Amino acid sequence: MNSIFRLSALVTVLFLFSNCNSFAQKKAANISAQADSTLAAASPKFNGAILISQKGKTIYSKALGFADFEKKTPLKIDSEFEIMSNSKQIAAVLILREYEKGKIDLQAPIKKYLPYLTQTWADSVTVHQLLNHTHGITDLQKPLLFKPGSDFKYGNLSFNLLGKIVEYTSKKSYQEMADALFKELKMKNTFCYSKEKTKNLASGYYIDKEVPKKIEQSQINQDSYGADGIVSTVNDLAIWNENLHKGKTLKPKTYQLMIDYNIKTQHNVFGKEKTGYGYGIRIVDNQTPKYIGHTGIGDGFSSLNLYFPDSDVSLIVLENQTYANPDLFYSMGIKIKNLLLKSDIVNPNKTNGKK
Repeated sequence: MNSIFRLSALVTVLFLFSNCNSFAQKKAANISAQADSTLAAASPKFNGAILISQKGKTIYSKALGFADFEKKTPLKIDSEFEIMSNSKQIAAVLILREYEKGKIDLQAPIKKYLPYLTQTWADSVTVHQLLNHTHGITDLQKPLLFKPGSDFKYGNLSFNLLGKIVEYTSKKSYQEMADALFKELKMKNTFCYSKEKTKNLASGYYIDKEVPKKIEQSQINQDSYGADGIVSTVNDLAIWNENLHKGKTLKPKTYQLMIDYNIKTQHNVFGKEKTGYGYGIRIVDNQTPKYIGHTGIGDGFSSLNLYFPDSDVSLIVLENQTYANPDLFYSMGIKIKNLLLKSDIVNPNKTNGKK
């Protein structure tokens, strides 16, 4: 009798597992079909790579267009892109790992770690304020735009300084620290930009009135690695999300510091309302489902990296064309994000767009 009971229980478990697996495959097929349809209808045509993953597994990936428009070199799913301001998330993690070692006090004035600064505001602006753009610095040679901590002004300069703080506390170059992190996470196609490592790097293009212009000179330099200097792939950024958001890169309490916020700001990709800004990451918790992430644009590249914590889903969109018309910035990423928000992959309370 016990044997019969055990066999019956096993059959039930296998049946349920099969049904769950079949349901998951159906959901993935649905979102894949919708994404393909959206890409096919895109105007202007999408040129880049897209990846959607759930629980560490890819459920959709696609590369369309050219890595080099003139040579008609096709993009591949492992083509490399400059991720621009998504580099800030990496700088934030490097700072927080130094914090975990006791080398950085987030509330300390930056003068402590950048002793060469002679500006009076270096004694009042904190590391925390550099991380969430509430520092008020617009130029090293100008007065602060506002009292530190009282407002938000997005820019690259603060993360350039954060890169220098990483170098000061670690006594290593930013590139060495970043490369060690990427090696630890097995992100084999991610690195700090250099002219010598462009073999698999797509060319960036700026499009004005449908005419593409290749960007011949990168804005990235060694001083800007913390703000915009990382090259990566959709697959590697999925690995990044898998590690960062599941406690494998930072301790849980440290990660919480990263996604906590005391300032809000508006960005079109994340909606018309102001949402939270943490350390190199935006937090959308004023809607269901909530999600977090960042954007990046420059050098003819754009990047969008979003993570939906409740469903453990990542959406990564990398493009090697940008536009004179700002209405086209991140347009495909926004469309795929909206597909996901309406899907039962990230929002199981919705079916066919209805609650």
